[in-house]
Amino acid sequence: MQLTYRGSKYESNTPTVETTAGETGKYRGLDWRFRNFKKAPVQQASLDLKYRGVAYRTSDRPDVNDAVANETAVVAAPLAESIKATGLSTENRARTRMTQQHHLIKNRQQTLLSRSAAEAGFTHLSDYWNHIQGDIHPTFRRNYERSHVALS
Repeated sequence: MQLTYRGSKYESNTPTVETTAGETGKYRGLDWRFRNFKKAPVQQASLDLKYRGVAYRTSDRPDVNDAVANETAVVAAPLAESIKATGLSTENRARTRMTQQHHLIKNRQQTLLSRSAAEAGFTHLSDYWNHIQGDIHPTFRRNYERSHVALS
């Protein structure tokens, strides 16, 4: 079938999908024949892409630069292992994350207090830093949204 789109004519090549005959069932009172795909219909792009400065290809075509990339990967692997070894342990990262989250919650509570005080007519609360003192209520931490949108 010949189609036209904005003045350019082209032939329609509808892809065929191979299916296997499945079970016959009923859907809303009507007979229905279920068909399953033999192979999932996924289009593979053949693009030359770059992610964080590293070029890669999504197709199966061999590349001339594959040998150079393999040599680079062999050289870069020990460096990555040494950097990973000097990083923080899981406990330290969890502690740091918890501390950062605690500070974010306290800053949010401070902002909410300042806004509500301004609405009530108190003007001198902004002169003091430590309005929120003590522990954070546990229920506040449980339902606290971590996105930047929640700070509005």
